[in-house]
Amino acid sequence: MLLAYTRAVSPRLADCELTHLDRAPLDVSLAVAEHDAYEAALVQLGVTVRRLPAEPDLPDAVFVEDTAVVLDDVAVITRPGAESRRPETRTVEQALAGHRPLVRIEAPATLDGGDVLVAGHTVYVGLSLRTSRDAVRQLVRLLRPFGYEVVPVEFQGCLHLKSAVTRVAEDLVLLNPAWVDAAIFAGHRTVHVDPQEPHAANALAVAGSVIHPRHHAGTRARLESAGLKVVPVAQEELAKAESGVTCCSLLLHE
Repeated sequence: MLLAYTRAVSPRLADCELTHLDRAPLDVSLAVAEHDAYEAALVQLGVTVRRLPAEPDLPDAVFVEDTAVVLDDVAVITRPGAESRRPETRTVEQALAGHRPLVRIEAPATLDGGDVLVAGHTVYVGLSLRTSRDAVRQLVRLLRPFGYEVVPVEFQGCLHLKSAVTRVAEDLVLLNPAWVDAAIFAGHRTVHVDPQEPHAANALAVAGSVIHPRHHAGTRARLESAGLKVVPVAQEELAKAESGVTCCSLLLHE
């Protein structure tokens, strides 16, 4: 069974943390509708969706990906780079304790799950304003017993590594070559985003399909040309909070 943990949109979403985007008027009711449709898309693909307890006072709490890294053998509870987000991990840890052994990133290191891209037993970790080199060193130590190789990745121009590159199939990555070097992912074929859509590299591969923001039509056409079945979802409002489709769920196999 494939599970997705999600969380309701906070009524304070407009107060979210931002780093690379200017703050724009954000309609929380539209963001709620987008998130509901995203969950519905997961269900239609055969995923069992379980909502974590709501966190109405934590503006970014809907972006559950940043609170943990779930692997087949173990789950890593992160220490988010934005201090305001650290209380989000409490209920995520409680939920994941029933599924995986848990390890934790310890202070002063910081790690956002959005900076972690897993490809088999290789774990790529983006070095960002939210993820520190100390966190990479901790991951090397924590994941070595489970047979994972941890690879630090330099990138630019966006919040998280998975804003620049995501894995859309077993041997295929979608990336923005202006933000991350494709050579890092040797052994994978690549699809480049449409140059007019720099933020289109974030996609969620699930159950043989790819969930992707509907407003990135040019990049969607490229994914379809690569033979992928794309499920477009509304993300225009959530994107104002520097979100992507991977951000809003934690996937794990039971």
